[in-house]
Formats: sequence, C-alpha cells, structure tokens
Amino acid sequence: QVQLVESGGGLVQAGGSLRLSCAASGSIFRIGLLGWYRQAPGKQRELVAHITSSGSTSYADSVKGRFTISRDNAKSTVDLQMNSLKPEDTAVYFCFLSWGTNYWGQGTQVTVSS
Repeated sequence: QVQLVESGGGLVQAGGSLRLSCAASGSIFRIGLLGWYRQAPGKQRELVAHITSSGSTSYADSVKGRFTISRDNAKSTVDLQMNSLKPEDTAVYFCFLSWGTNYWGQGTQVTVSS
C-alpha cells in the first residue's frame, strides 16, 4: 500500500519562494517515477515536473528555470523548490508516484498574490 502526503503549501507574494515536500510509504518509492501535478480552478491538471529513479528530471515550460524537483530515496521524499513564484502558479499541487499504476497525494494549496 502506497501513501503520499504533501506539505509546504501556503500563501506567498509574487516573486517569493515555497518548498513543497511529499513523504511516501511503500517499497516501490525507490523505483518509481515521482513528480508533481497542479490544478488551478477551472483548468485541467497540469504536469509540473517529474524525476525518474535515476534522477533525470523534466519540467513544464512554464516553470523551467524557476522550479527544481529532487528526490531522496533514503527518506522516501520528493521535493519541489519553487522560486520566483507568479500569480499564475496558484493551484493545488499534487505529488504522484507511478509504477504500474499511479498513486496520488491529497494535494496542497499554493496561492501566489500579486
């Protein structure tokens, strides 16, 4: 059984930073693809970033150069460092783990004020 729990969301002014963290249980964490999606009101869920078990990363164009994803297999965590935040980054952020099937966290709200 895999469980994912996000933390670190909140309210920040434009230009500020936040760090999201996702803690996972389950032995497949070390071999799974990890990442973050976000969903803003009235919009479809968007893939923000992902990181493979070997550490290769990929980012949405809208966050390249501002966000950094990292994983710590020893601690079973995946983090998303978000810098230079913009109001359009406002959304609920979900971490996910993919290995055969997809597992999701409950989401954490990020609000960026202008």
